[in-house]
Amino acid sequence: MDAMKNDKMERVLGIYTELLNGHLVNKAVEARKYGVNERTIQRDIDDIRNYLELDAENTGFINTINYDRAEKGYKLDQIYRMKLTNSEILALCKILLDSRAFVKDEMVDMLDRLITCCVPKSNQKLVRDLINNEAFHYVEPRHKTRFLETMWKIGEAVRDCHYIEIEYRKMKGKEVVTRKVKPVAIMFSEYYFYLTAFIDDEKVRQEFDVLNDSFPTIYRIDRIRKLEVLDERFHIPYSSRFEEGEFRKRIQFMYGGKLQRVKFKYRGESIEAVLDRLPTAKVLSEEDGVYLVSAEVFGKGIDMWLRSQGERVEVVE
Repeated sequence: MDAMKNDKMERVLGIYTELLNGHLVNKAVEARKYGVNERTIQRDIDDIRNYLELDAENTGFINTINYDRAEKGYKLDQIYRMKLTNSEILALCKILLDSRAFVKDEMVDMLDRLITCCVPKSNQKLVRDLINNEAFHYVEPRHKTRFLETMWKIGEAVRDCHYIEIEYRKMKGKEVVTRKVKPVAIMFSEYYFYLTAFIDDEKVRQEFDVLNDSFPTIYRIDRIRKLEVLDERFHIPYSSRFEEGEFRKRIQFMYGGKLQRVKFKYRGESIEAVLDRLPTAKVLSEEDGVYLVSAEVFGKGIDMWLRSQGERVEVVE
């Protein structure tokens, strides 16, 4: 019995070593080499696969054994990282805390699971120690609303192009309105998640100052009181699809409105901060530390940002 165990161990380690060295493992060749049948070699390969799966859970590295039909043998695929590094997890935790997007118990639960699932056990305490104080003093948003399930339903409706009907509490006052909309994206900005959507109803469209097929309406997801995903579907041609990345570069504080170009002089300390805040901004000229900047933006949110800069900004047009 011991001899059989030793033979199996030697055989499995031999096959594993060949795979690690990048060699092709052919069952027939290995069966002749070790004096066993091909079914035994297949079981050995399965044992190695099982070991690699368990090893991935412990280390975060994944190796996979795949059969190459062209070469008629097994190969070990390239190693890659499954888990994030300690520094990456710390950065994500800090970003989550700074977002202040969720009620406190949801935030604490997400942070705990993020650390538990992605950080090796030996380093979990260190990561927790680095965020504990900030987590303890975390200030949750005033709306105190749990909206993750609603956001997921919206995401599914966006993916499958289903109309949704929402009951929405407006920003001004407490009026609740019902809207049937075509959801096209979920976005995040300054503490809140937003739904961007298009409206078909002409009567409703008349309420908006600027609204056409190019400008979506914007809704804070935490203000959605009720949501129903409808069976009815809509179609947006690929060439006309809503590109949230391009939209996001041109909107400030998620205030909708028409597309416009602004030009201003900037006399502040960091032109980099301006260019990061306004991704479409371009420096047209610079003289004695005064920058002439132009940017393409949506809506009235840019007015809020310009006013917040005080004497550092002078609007040209």
